[in-house]
Amino acid sequence: MAMPADTNAAGDIFGGWVLSQMDLAGGIAAGQRAGGRVVTIAVDQMKFIRPVHVGDVLCIYSRIDRVGTSSMGIILEAWALRHRYGHREKVTEANFTMVAVDEDGQPRPVPKVPPLGD
Repeated sequence: MAMPADTNAAGDIFGGWVLSQMDLAGGIAAGQRAGGRVVTIAVDQMKFIRPVHVGDVLCIYSRIDRVGTSSMGIILEAWALRHRYGHREKVTEANFTMVAVDEDGQPRPVPKVPPLGD
């Protein structure tokens, strides 16, 4: 939920907070697909469509668009549930690129088949 501490000078939720929430959601999706640690290496086509307001619940949906040797393209959409109980509006969309890494932070292959439980 967007809180007053997350606002910018105009009183809207700071875009960096929205980006952070999307990065967390993308990391969860990519980590599940990779079966381990991932890092964000790029954010492309970030589009802020509508503002997020205090009291809105941010719902983030992800879809893995492509899987390479060690990288994955993740499409993310953020929707605001207005005033916790109101209607939903799409507020932000972006394409993230995540890379699977080993315990030393070096790129590692993404498994060809997703781990069980997906």
